[in-house]
Amino acid sequence: MKLLRYGPEGSEKPGVLDKDGKIRDLSGVIADIGGAAISDFGWAKGLDINRLPVVDGNPRLGACVAGTGKFICIGLNYADHAAETGADVPPEPVVFMKATSAICGPNDNVIIPRGSVATDWEVELGVVIGKTAKYVSEAEALDHVAGYCVINDVSERDFQTKRAGQWTKGKSCDSFGPTGPWLVTRDEVADPQNLKMWLTVNGESKQNGSSKTMVYGVAHVVSYLSQFMSLHPGDIISTGTPPGVGMGFKPPQYLKAGDVIELGIEGLGTQKQAVVAD
Repeated sequence: MKLLRYGPEGSEKPGVLDKDGKIRDLSGVIADIGGAAISDFGWAKGLDINRLPVVDGNPRLGACVAGTGKFICIGLNYADHAAETGADVPPEPVVFMKATSAICGPNDNVIIPRGSVATDWEVELGVVIGKTAKYVSEAEALDHVAGYCVINDVSERDFQTKRAGQWTKGKSCDSFGPTGPWLVTRDEVADPQNLKMWLTVNGESKQNGSSKTMVYGVAHVVSYLSQFMSLHPGDIISTGTPPGVGMGFKPPQYLKAGDVIELGIEGLGTQKQAVVAD
């Protein structure tokens, strides 16, 4: 299934995409996309999507999962991206957190924060946890995944690298976590390590890669994180980006008000964001 949330910010309703690309209302079946609804898909057994009400028009899409407790990111997880930043491939996954207040809809505006001189883009494969994971093995890790989504891990590089401390302050500004358009359930993704990924700015190709070049794959990352913290339904893991980020160009290229970002991952949908100044 392709699960989604639609409607005004803060008042989103659960929905599902039918085979014709129409949004069907799920609010008569589940309360929201998150928590119990993604830890046990029993409600979906025998569900006839075509009997659900069609949602008219072209509503705003919210983030595809609600109630996210942790937004965990993996840094330098593509060898070619590490090279473009001048960093070595890490001997273990680099882990940092992104504030959940950064989460927004897939087509909401990206807001350049005040004082920013280096706001950047990153297309990433998002992993949404469906079942609590603690000390899980790599072999059983994917059993704890509800599904996958597209994430733009928007980053302010000066905040991230030149303002002392850890990366979180450069990753957590409002609107820095477009998530969606939909949560594609695990059964529809045959191999999360073989998905094409792309991103353009103003129609110009910037990133064109594949999840197959990850250093640490999804199963490894889920297992690894579960050794340090419990992962709960609705938690999001953003698994790193392929090369082509703005800071990797010579000279660097960064976002400015008026730019338009478009990105997508094979089978998981696309996003489009206008860039505006705060």
